[in-house]
Amino acid sequence: MTKTAFISNFLAFYNILWAAALPFLRKSPRLADSFAMRICASRLAPADLWIQAASAGEALLAGKLIRHLTPGFPVTVLVTTTTDQGMQILKTEQARAFFHPHVSVSLAWFPFDMPKVAQAAVKQVNPKAMVLLETELWPALLYYLRQNRSHILVVNGRMSKKSSRGYQWTKPLWSRVPPHQILAVSDPDADRFRRVFAGAAVSTMPNIKFESIGPLPSKKTGSSLTDLFPCPLPVSIFASIRRQEEKQVLQMVHRILDRFPDQVVAIFPRHMHRLSAWKRLLNRTGQRFYLRSRITAPLLCPGIILWDRFGEMRSAFGHADVVFMGGSLAPLGGQNFMEPLLQGTPVVTGPFWDDFFWVGKAVFETGLVERKTGWQAIADAMVHHLVHPGDRQIRRQNASAYVAARAGGADIACQAVMTALSGA
Repeated sequence: MTKTAFISNFLAFYNILWAAALPFLRKSPRLADSFAMRICASRLAPADLWIQAASAGEALLAGKLIRHLTPGFPVTVLVTTTTDQGMQILKTEQARAFFHPHVSVSLAWFPFDMPKVAQAAVKQVNPKAMVLLETELWPALLYYLRQNRSHILVVNGRMSKKSSRGYQWTKPLWSRVPPHQILAVSDPDADRFRRVFAGAAVSTMPNIKFESIGPLPSKKTGSSLTDLFPCPLPVSIFASIRRQEEKQVLQMVHRILDRFPDQVVAIFPRHMHRLSAWKRLLNRTGQRFYLRSRITAPLLCPGIILWDRFGEMRSAFGHADVVFMGGSLAPLGGQNFMEPLLQGTPVVTGPFWDDFFWVGKAVFETGLVERKTGWQAIADAMVHHLVHPGDRQIRRQNASAYVAARAGGADIACQAVMTALSGA
C-alpha cells in the first residue's frame, strides 16, 4: 500500500471512530462548557506559533516558554489546552502580561483530533510553527500540519517505557507523520522517540521544569498548616503512595516505628479513593491513626496521620524530617522527589524512577537523594535520617545549586522556535 493510500484510509477510519465517540463526549460534564469550541475551528485565532499544552503541567511550561521569547519582529501565539485546570493556568499567565512587547498571545480549547476538525483548525490558524509539549501527539493534527508546511517541534519531550510500547505497535502510522524536530529531556526519552519517529531530528535539552520548580518557604518562615506544625516530634512522610505498594509501605511504617518509636508518621495516598483501603489496612494491624481532617492541634504523642485532605503535601514536606517518595517500589514511574529535596528534607526513594530520568543520575551519585532496593533498606535509611538529622539549610542550598546548574531548557527551546519561525 502506498503512503498516500495508507494515510487516506487511516484518516477515513479515524473519522468514523471520532464520529461514533462524539455523542458520548457531548454528554461528558467535564466537556460540557467547552464542547462547542472543541469542534468549531472558526473560533481559533490565526497565529505564527501554535503551542499545545495539554494540562496543568504543560500549561506552566507554555507560560515559561512564552516569557522567554524575545523576537525581533511581531509574533502572534495561540496556546491551546485540553483541561479546565490547564485553561485556568493559561489565563493567569496571560493576565500577568510578562511577555515581550512583540509577542501577542491568545488562548483557546484544543480542538478534537477528528480529521475534519483538525484539518479546519490547521487551515484557520495557519501556523508557521507548532510546538507540542512533552508527549502531545495526535495523528490527524500532525498530518495536516505537515500538509500545511508548518514546522512541528516536540519540546520538553517525554516518552515513558509504557507509552513507547503503544507507539511501537502503531509505528507504521507515526513513521508517516513525524514531527520535524524533537527536543527530549533525557537520553532514554530521545532513544524512544527515535525508534518511533525515524524521520525526525531528535536531540536532548534540559527539562524546562528545572526553571519552574523551587522551594516553598521553610518551616521557620511560617506555613498554612498551623494546626499541625510545628510538631514537637520528628515527622516521617510517606508521599504519593500507590495501590501496588501499600502493603510494603505498611511494613515500612511498622519497621521505622519499631526502631524509632518517638515520631509522627504521615501517609499520603496518591489517590484519595484509596483512603478507605488504608483505613482497613491500619485497623487490621491494630495501629492507631488519625485522619488529617480531624486534627486541630499538633500531635504531642507518637502516632500515624492518614492524610485525607488534598493539596497539603508539598507544604508538609517543609516540616518533615525524612520523606519516602512513592511510586518507586514497583515499576510505576516514580514521583517528583525534587519538591521535598528543595525544602531541605532528606529523601529516600525506591529503585523505579523512569518518569524522572530527566533529573539526572547525579542526583543519586552526589547523595542528594538516596535510592534503595527493597522496603527494609528504605525503612532503615529513613531511620538513619531520623537519628542523624543533618543540616536542612545545607541540603536546601545543595539542591538549589543542582537545579540551577541544569537550567537553560527554555532558552534552548525558544532558540529552536525562533529558528523555525525565521526559516518559515
